[in-house]
Amino acid sequence: MLEKVVFMLLAFSLFIIIFFKIIRKNDANYIIALVIEAIGITVSFVEIKLKIGENVFWGTVRYLFSILMPLAIIIIEARGINFSELLSIAIAKFLFFIGDKRAAKAVLIKLVTKYPESYLGHKMLAECYEQEGGMRKAIDEYVTAIDIKKNDYKSYFKIAELLKDLGKKAEAIQMLETLLKTKPDCYEASLLLGEMLCEEERFKEAANVYQDALRYKPNDFELYYCLGIVYTRLSDFQMAKEMYERAALINHLMYNANYNLGLIAFIQGDYDTAENYFEKSIYGNLEAKSYYQLAKIYIYKGEKDKAINFLNKAIELDSKLLKVAVKDKTFKKIKEFITVSVNMEEQEVEDNGKAFFDEDEENHYSSKKKSLEEQEEKARNYLEEAFVLIEQMSENTSKQRVEEKVDYLFNKEKMKKQRELEEELELLKKEKKKEKEEREKELGNS
Repeated sequence: MLEKVVFMLLAFSLFIIIFFKIIRKNDANYIIALVIEAIGITVSFVEIKLKIGENVFWGTVRYLFSILMPLAIIIIEARGINFSELLSIAIAKFLFFIGDKRAAKAVLIKLVTKYPESYLGHKMLAECYEQEGGMRKAIDEYVTAIDIKKNDYKSYFKIAELLKDLGKKAEAIQMLETLLKTKPDCYEASLLLGEMLCEEERFKEAANVYQDALRYKPNDFELYYCLGIVYTRLSDFQMAKEMYERAALINHLMYNANYNLGLIAFIQGDYDTAENYFEKSIYGNLEAKSYYQLAKIYIYKGEKDKAINFLNKAIELDSKLLKVAVKDKTFKKIKEFITVSVNMEEQEVEDNGKAFFDEDEENHYSSKKKSLEEQEEKARNYLEEAFVLIEQMSENTSKQRVEEKVDYLFNKEKMKKQRELEEELELLKKEKKKEKEEREKELGNS
């Protein structure tokens, strides 16, 4: 009996404390705590009324609802944690889980209106706006969250992403630079900043960002690969080669790196190394291109049968390469051996003298990797452009040398004839002068 009297006194005391919290804070969320405690007290009255003896189940319900849960709320509040905020966040998450986003947003708006300093409320509301496509509202909520919690680096990054999506690249770059000054080991920020600087063609700055990031993740293949792309665009092929090699060494599935290494070796005239790298890059969307480049290598190495085989494989995988191959002077001697049947009514590839740069891979890209893959494509295009340019330069140089030799021979023959003519004229002048002197001499003697 004494135990029940103590229980009732404690339960009513907690009930009164929570009741006054409702009045003081004017927050209906605390009514839930009051209802929970009322349930526990009601269970106790029912036990007394029905003269129920000691029962483990009902005793547990009574203490849990009337004592433990209300006491936990009071302790949480005493430590500076807002119970109402936690409850609202929990309700909003549940509503998100069942798919009622509108109701969840209403709960969060009510929370941040009641408690403007609710960090969790503003952060979750920002995520809600972001999912709805309300980017500007999301940015405002993330900014408020940062004002409340200064070291919320994830919100800094989110703001930069949203600014980028809104086309405000300068503001996004500035936000990322600020974030990296405060938290230089933020890997995601380094990748995004480097990517955006590449889009702006600020390659030297991008290289510095990736190099700084390597201090914190020295074995990250993606950073090395991004550096390879940057140095490719800077025409520093030696550094690009080193970065691609490190990326491929860390991750053996770096087919793009191997393809670019093949192009660099090709540019440098190292056909054996280029062949090795292109063989490693035969995968996915690069398979056809790799076969095409291997066919070119075998032409240069004088292995005609292999060149024909690989060129046909490339065209079989990607019919667009047929038009490229027909216009490629490298394959002049083996065009007649192209045996792949291609539907020529397919959409034509616009040819501008470069090597297959118009491949449409937009559907292949996932939303998170699209920007990186665009930079990969630009780097490949750049290397292919460089290779074609070198080929043209080599061809033009040879042609120029032939023309210079012909001009030299022509001019040499012309000068020879001119000298012979001059000698004949000189000889004629001498003969005329001699005849004149003899005539004058005869006149003098007479």
